[in-house]
Amino acid sequence: MSRPIRIMLAEDQSIVRQGLRYIIQAQLDMTVVGEAADGEEALQLARQTRPDLILMDIRMPVRTGIEATRAILTVLPETKVILLTTFDIQEYVFEGIRAGAVGYLLKDAETHILLEGIRAAAQGGVTFRSRLSREALAQALHEEHKDPAQQWQARALLEPLTEREHAVLQQMAFGKRNWEIARLFSVSEGTIKTHVHRILQKFGVEDRTQAVVLAIRQQIVY
Repeated sequence: MSRPIRIMLAEDQSIVRQGLRYIIQAQLDMTVVGEAADGEEALQLARQTRPDLILMDIRMPVRTGIEATRAILTVLPETKVILLTTFDIQEYVFEGIRAGAVGYLLKDAETHILLEGIRAAAQGGVTFRSRLSREALAQALHEEHKDPAQQWQARALLEPLTEREHAVLQQMAFGKRNWEIARLFSVSEGTIKTHVHRILQKFGVEDRTQAVVLAIRQQIVY
């Protein structure tokens, strides 16, 4: 068995930290290596413990979770960050993606969703379980500037995209469903499904959100 996923908790409410610690410590493949109560403490503790993954509350004193995420990933680019929040706000999803977070989960998510998100992130995946994620991803396309330091885990394409695949990927990022993209390009939905399948293969990912997040980070779509 490989070593447990080393997780740091950054949450200003002690009762929430206790609940997260209880859930994580009950897993054979996870362990808590530290706890922080504000964003600045999270940055300092991350430097000390060098965790594999951080569960990061967005609303914290001193530094927000997003500010702390951006600072931490500058010095620890291999660390994964999953943002936790009570609020399903589009700006939070968008800023989390731009800061380099690989996940965005609501605090009222079921335990199995939290654990699935942690395991997916540890294996290089992304987890954005929010009804607003699609709109936030679309908004990201309109940001012309991207800090190269945020491309800390940009995965190279296994093969170049064709012109049509690139066009389909742009529409995926705008949140369009397969049937909507098919209508836009006057082709069958089956044809679009084939394009989407090939896009996922070329990115080496399993779902549309992962492909779009990577495309945004690499400025493949605008």
